Formats: sequence, C-alpha cells, structure tokens
Amino acid sequence: MPQMNKGGKFIFGKSVIGENGAVQIPPQAIQEYRITAEGRVYLFTGSRSTGGFCVTRRGLMEPSKLGHILTENPDLLRYASACGAFIRYKGRSYCWTNISNEGAIMLSESMMDFLEISPGDELLSIRSSDIAFTMGAKGPLLERAKNYEGDIPIF
Repeated sequence: MPQMNKGGKFIFGKSVIGENGAVQIPPQAIQEYRITAEGRVYLFTGSRSTGGFCVTRRGLMEPSKLGHILTENPDLLRYASACGAFIRYKGRSYCWTNISNEGAIMLSESMMDFLEISPGDELLSIRSSDIAFTMGAKGPLLERAKNYEGDIPIF
C-alpha cells in the first residue's frame, strides 16, 4: 500500500462504513497488528485533524506506554463496560468491541454518533504506531487520498 508522499504516512486502504455499521479492516492491517488475535479490540477517538478512531488490542496496548489507560480503567481492561460504550479518560475516549476472524467490526448507531461518522463514510486506514492504527475520517490525508493517482484498495 502506498505512502502518498515521500516520508509520509503508510496507508493500508480505505474502508466504507456499511449501512449496518460494519467496517472491514484492510487485510494488511489485520496481519501487521494481528488485530483479530483476541476476538476483541479497543477503539479510541482519533486526533482532531483526522477524526475517526484508532484500533488496537489488549496484547499490544497493555505492555505499551499506553498500558496505564487500561490499569486505570479496569472495566475497560476486563471488558466489563458495555460493548461500544465510550469511557472518557485524559482527553480521549475509549471503548471495546468485538472483531470477527475476518477483521470486521460493527459500529452501533450510538458509536457512530459519538465518533461523528455515518454509514457510507470512507475511512482511511493509516499506520499510526506499533501499538495502533487509525481509521481516519477527515483531514488533509483523506483529501490527498482522494487526489492520489495510485491505487488505494477499498474494503
């Protein structure tokens, strides 16, 4: 998948939010992050400029510099909070949801409202770090992707 400019962010592809809230994670992101390994993922709000949400799993997050988020929010750590219920913590919001073996997640209407996204929206899957990737909904990277002359797969 491309880097749209030299030294720029790596793009896994685009995912279109289905009418039922289904989002298919691009295969390369599934493999790189082993995102389906635990059957559940954490979503957290994206940056102001990119919007959307970031995706990770406990096995990546817990031992990382972000691990304190889980230890300080034990209901999130143990998946005891309701699926898709966002918990606010230090400027961002976090929730957990199920992920299929094929890498699909379902966003409820309330999750989409909270994230300010809708069915039919395109999300750009962006490598963010070794802990999480971003499903960006707006901003300059999405604008560049619209004008990119190469091939960006859509899922």
